Amino acid sequence: MSGDPSIDVPLTEEGEAQARLLGVQLANLPLDACVHTQFSRTRRTAELALEGRRVELRAEPLLDDVKIGELEGQSVEEYRNWKARHDRATPFPGGETLNDTARRYALAYRQLLAAAHSYVLVVCHEIPIRYALNAAAGSTSLDGPQHVIPNAVPYLFDEEALERATAGIEQLTPPRPAA
Repeated sequence: MSGDPSIDVPLTEEGEAQARLLGVQLANLPLDACVHTQFSRTRRTAELALEGRRVELRAEPLLDDVKIGELEGQSVEEYRNWKARHDRATPFPGGETLNDTARRYALAYRQLLAAAHSYVLVVCHEIPIRYALNAAAGSTSLDGPQHVIPNAVPYLFDEEALERATAGIEQLTPPRPAA
């Protein structure tokens, strides 16, 4: 598991091929901006997908992966086992809660909605996509019904759908308890 953008985990050859295919899928969209996480692999995905196009690239830390603290570098199985034993309001040891993460994503989406761009490509990991898809669909869970999100597949949101997704995430995520 890698939830720390300072740890470089480069794209594999397969990941690079997926990013180039994403570029083919997006070739006819008039993108005027691209937002990616602080992770080098999302920036590289954006660069490959937008190769030959003049599109502004900008890192957006609010869309970074879950901060998993002491689980950094552990196996996916260890991460999932820990997650299965704890609720969304319990922070990962030395990290953040899933509710904190969801609130970050909602804030990032609010900022996208307020931006002056018409067409924005967002390159991030699967959790912000999953949360947005499920919330936009009116699900009562951010984790379902869509749970498995493949790499480098475009999911299209118009302004109305992104607003619905953002409002849904906010509704499904209780406010942070007062300290």
